[in-house]
Amino acid sequence: MKWIVGLGNPGANYEQTRHNIGWLALDKIAEQWGIPITQSKCKGLVGEGKIEGTKVALIKPLTYMNRSGECVKAYLDYYKVNLSDMIVLYDDMDTAAGKVRLRLQGSSGGHNGIRSLIAHLGTEQFQRVRIGISRPAAGADIAQYVLSEFRKEELPAVQLAIHQTAEAVQFALTHSFEQTMAKFNVN
Repeated sequence: MKWIVGLGNPGANYEQTRHNIGWLALDKIAEQWGIPITQSKCKGLVGEGKIEGTKVALIKPLTYMNRSGECVKAYLDYYKVNLSDMIVLYDDMDTAAGKVRLRLQGSSGGHNGIRSLIAHLGTEQFQRVRIGISRPAAGADIAQYVLSEFRKEELPAVQLAIHQTAEAVQFALTHSFEQTMAKFNVN
């Protein structure tokens, strides 16, 4: 079974923020494949179904971004799933809005959600889709920026990145992550 984790924050005031693009991409995947993410499990919301014949779990941690690792570790321990079958979707300021970058491992890069996953899992080796939100202007407050909504003119690029993320995840279910990176890390 593959498990796809979208990072974000619960609550209506966070729904359309930059920090929640991982959840927005997961919602797109859920919508495309008719998998409702409504089951309360392991400190998160989970949807289970099949994509391309592969059993999947779509997971939204409800522990808030900075404690995302609590949900992921609880799911890993309870369901005895393989860490190598997890793909994490999250926002990345070092990637331009509208772009996605896939990685097999690496540091948190200052992202508190990824930092929490690394701390709880004890490894930097897990598959990731970094969804670009671009950097704010110099001197801007980073927390305020990531918790802000996208500007109207950014929305076409954001929708493109969400679409590309859904395509990459679907491709990764039937191909190696290395093949998926070769196909989707071209932009």
